[in-house]
Amino acid sequence: MNADALREVEDRAIRDVVALQEELGFQAATDGEFRRTSWHMDFIYQLGGITSTDEQLQVAFKNSEGTTSFTSAALKVSDRVSIDETIFADAFKFLKSTVTTAIPKLTIPSPSMVHYRGGAAAIDPAVYPDVEEFWGDLSAAYAEEIRRLGELGCTYLQLDDTSLAYLNDPAQRQMIAARGEDAEHQHLRYIRQLNAALASRPDGMAVTTHSCRGNFQSYWAAEGGYDFVAEALFSELDVDGFFLEYDDDRSGGFEPLRFVPKGKMVVLGLVTTKRGVLESKDQLKRRIEEASQYVPLDQLCLSPQCGFSSTVEGNSLTFSDEVAKLRLVVETAHEVWG
Repeated sequence: MNADALREVEDRAIRDVVALQEELGFQAATDGEFRRTSWHMDFIYQLGGITSTDEQLQVAFKNSEGTTSFTSAALKVSDRVSIDETIFADAFKFLKSTVTTAIPKLTIPSPSMVHYRGGAAAIDPAVYPDVEEFWGDLSAAYAEEIRRLGELGCTYLQLDDTSLAYLNDPAQRQMIAARGEDAEHQHLRYIRQLNAALASRPDGMAVTTHSCRGNFQSYWAAEGGYDFVAEALFSELDVDGFFLEYDDDRSGGFEPLRFVPKGKMVVLGLVTTKRGVLESKDQLKRRIEEASQYVPLDQLCLSPQCGFSSTVEGNSLTFSDEVAKLRLVVETAHEVWG
């Protein structure tokens, strides 16, 4: 089908999924990222100065059944990074026109993902002989994007950042070190650049970040608790809340949450989006109680651990499984928090 016909299908699907979220009782609604091929690359390729290449980028994934890989065109920073047209502007405007009771929530990849996917090797030294200029331009481009989104009426923005979870995995840090970068301090650089991008965000815009260890066809890419990044992440990153993956042992314990300051929200991703099996309310309540030993209960929330489909391929769940899990989140939250 042509682009216009595809958009009609997407419009119908987004109206349906927004209605579903509102019917289930969610206070914020997304468009399910239904217009994207992947959660991050569709955004990154629209940044000025960044182009795709003929080289294929492969990310290894695994689960209990074996291994697979996510493949996309590699990226190259071939000119100064900038914002031309506002990225996802039309998508957000449609979402905003579709919601009736929920706050329209936009999700975009964080600036860290531009660097993590390709590293320093993806940056043309003829364009950026000084890498500090790259970081300055990247944060400035994001700041301008965020300013424009605020003008469109966006009051709830989520920056998705797998790198801040991946870097807890010693194997991921080894990979970063092997390409000649400072793996032990890279999370600090990312946090600084995120803060620079958010420094002049519009008044009234709530910003959260979501960190997971990979989500592709029910496979994952990294493992390890949040211990390595926790102190800097929770105490220094200037966001209003943290969506954190906590659906299995790969995510470690709740002890790193002791670094979360007062006033910051922590959204516990206890309901897995990788399998259709439905968690029990009692199990979820016990884990929320465990987390409340480190963060006050009134700073905690509940959510699925990630999206049900971070790419067009989707995870190994049925639509009925997804609805049941969303309903479980809302019902459990009502019983815990009222």
